[in-house]
Amino acid sequence: MKKSAIITILFALVTMVGQAKTFKTIKAPEAMACLNVWGEFKAREVIFTDTATTVRFTMEKGKGQSFRFASTSYLLDEGGNRYPLHSAEGIALDSWVQSPESGITNFTMYFDPMPKKVQVFDYIEGDEKGSFRLLGIHDKKYEVNVPTLQELSEANPYTVPADWFKTDTITIRGRIEDYDAEKLGFTYMNCYYYNVFEKDGVTLIFDISPDGTFEKKFQANYPTREIIVPDNSNIRFDNIPIFTRPGETIDITIKPNEYGVYECYYNNGSSKEVERWLKADLDMWELTKPISEFKGKIGEMDKVADQTWQDMLYIIQQEGTRQHFTAQEMQLALASMQGSIIEAMANYIRNHKNGLVKVEEVDGDFNVEILDSIEWEELEKMEHYKILQGIDYDNPLLMCNDFHFVLNRIQFDGNVTRLKYKGVVFDEKGEYIINKENEKKLLANYIPALRELMGTDKNNLTIQLCVYNEMMNHFDKWQFREALLSNMMPVYLDVLTNPYIHQKAKQFYERKMTQTDIATPLPVTPATDLIRSFCAKYPDKILVIDFWATWCGPCRRAIEESKELRAEIAKRDDVKLIFIAEERTAEGSDEYRQYVSKWLADEETICMAKANFVRLQELFQFNGIPHYETITPDGRRVRDDLRINGYDNFDEELQRLKEKLK
Repeated sequence: MKKSAIITILFALVTMVGQAKTFKTIKAPEAMACLNVWGEFKAREVIFTDTATTVRFTMEKGKGQSFRFASTSYLLDEGGNRYPLHSAEGIALDSWVQSPESGITNFTMYFDPMPKKVQVFDYIEGDEKGSFRLLGIHDKKYEVNVPTLQELSEANPYTVPADWFKTDTITIRGRIEDYDAEKLGFTYMNCYYYNVFEKDGVTLIFDISPDGTFEKKFQANYPTREIIVPDNSNIRFDNIPIFTRPGETIDITIKPNEYGVYECYYNNGSSKEVERWLKADLDMWELTKPISEFKGKIGEMDKVADQTWQDMLYIIQQEGTRQHFTAQEMQLALASMQGSIIEAMANYIRNHKNGLVKVEEVDGDFNVEILDSIEWEELEKMEHYKILQGIDYDNPLLMCNDFHFVLNRIQFDGNVTRLKYKGVVFDEKGEYIINKENEKKLLANYIPALRELMGTDKNNLTIQLCVYNEMMNHFDKWQFREALLSNMMPVYLDVLTNPYIHQKAKQFYERKMTQTDIATPLPVTPATDLIRSFCAKYPDKILVIDFWATWCGPCRRAIEESKELRAEIAKRDDVKLIFIAEERTAEGSDEYRQYVSKWLADEETICMAKANFVRLQELFQFNGIPHYETITPDGRRVRDDLRINGYDNFDEELQRLKEKLK
């Protein structure tokens, strides 16, 4: 071809590009959510033409932090139509990029042209889980049509099974294809499981056999979504989400997908039924960030919370349509959304309150100064928590996803706690007096406070579960006062009208009252061998084990505040304190060694890598720290209502235990 002809063709192409017709331009568009981005990722401008859709982006991350955008990126409109990426300017695709000195990287991407009728669309970096997603991009002037929670729920009718509450065993078994421990980097997986009918959570360890198989059984009382996590994975495989009902056996195969990334495949049961929901890229924690990370005043929260609620409904509707959610999957997603809203509000309130106080230690006492008394008083007004009154607290599907944490946030809400103790009598130490009048007053205050927070006039499912947990928390205090126990149990049982909850409360009472053994033998495990070695090292002594970590604020506070008391305990010949900390390695970090040198010098300290620490968590059935265990001189585990639970009432609890052991 002649040179002149080539020039003519190039000129024609340039002319065509130059004559591209612009349909519309969106300046400073809004987005409903940004997922999987540690930093700030936003669209600055969108230009619709007949030859391309141009999006100008900004990525803001800390200096030197790396990120990468894939050439598989695309735009997705409301109808589920894809518009692939052609090219990019200002950034190299499929290559790691370091954030500059300013932390701001501006770049432009060119996609297939979208019709000008498109009003809302998403940017999706690729189909791999965890890819960057900027959802609900639209002109701020455009009013997005969002269904209400009721409309979306009614459009996806689902009947909760009659045997939703059921006490039975769940079995999780599976196989990792071509398992190679050295290549994959892990020999076990773990799951932190919480059951709201039990006082403590448990750690479940899934040991992997050389052939790649694993299996675990645990007891449950209702359907649950859990996450099984491998330890120290060398590959792009970070968790197995499962959904299962009591009585089920779930079978899973883990193998590389079309991208070469290990993925779980469900072979049967409830997990397979709701597989699309389990694997959907719907990170509720990230979707609720506008609430949890809000820096404004509580009076401004209504607008933020309402907008977040609307955005989440829209995103769930769109994701459900694209993934072809069943009615059950849509209802599970909506329930998960509501639970995450509760957690996000609780996180905002906690962070906001922390910013309103100044705490100073003076001569061993802590002086708390409220910096903004007006805002503090506003936080105590229930009228500012309207978003929480839109939650369906009677929906048992709420219990399927991290419900332990949701219930905890409600149960210990600051305003609920404040109202609960109204009119209760305290002693000179500031602790409420345990007697019949005070205990009945606590419950009489508690239920109306919960109702006010939730905007209801009845004892819904969530309120009854809160009351059930209150019963478990207070029971040990009643148990050593027989008259109090006989007075309080009937009062609580009257509130628990749900048949299953009522039954569980009675079973809890009967189990507690028929306890005869003060302590029980530990099972034969490698973790038990460590405990027995302590018994051999300190014969004839009661062992009190303090499980802690340097990253745990409450752990450090308990250790630091008890230093003088522990100095006195060290002089005793009947008890020995042992401190076991979780660290990344058995040698411990510099921070750990410095802390031990300052606060735990000359005391029995053990540093453990997570792989060994979780074995003790499974042995003693706990998830949170600080956690305390008491071991008798003959190596038995003291039952929970008699164990020494920290340092606040150490002498009293030790003396009570010694009397029982006689």
